[in-house]
Amino acid sequence: MRQAGNIDSVQPAIVKALRKIGASVAITSGIGGGYPDLTVGYRGKTLLLECKTGNDQLNTAQQEFHAKWAGHIAVVRTPEQAQLEVIHNAR
Repeated sequence: MRQAGNIDSVQPAIVKALRKIGASVAITSGIGGGYPDLTVGYRGKTLLLECKTGNDQLNTAQQEFHAKWAGHIAVVRTPEQAQLEVIHNAR
């Protein structure tokens, strides 16, 4: 069984910021297979967010997952960017 991957240091602050705007946040960083760190529900929409710190890039499994995913998915690096991403894409 796969163990949880490394949690980007910015993830807890992003989760807190999203919950502050009323989003539901499931921490999914331990799923594996390139599945994003967060599954976010906001205003009836579901969005997938990959948290990255600094200039960290997607690994191979994450790149493959992103390429195949037909729904909304984004890489976020700051709490403010995560809030804007969710608000903008839940319209």
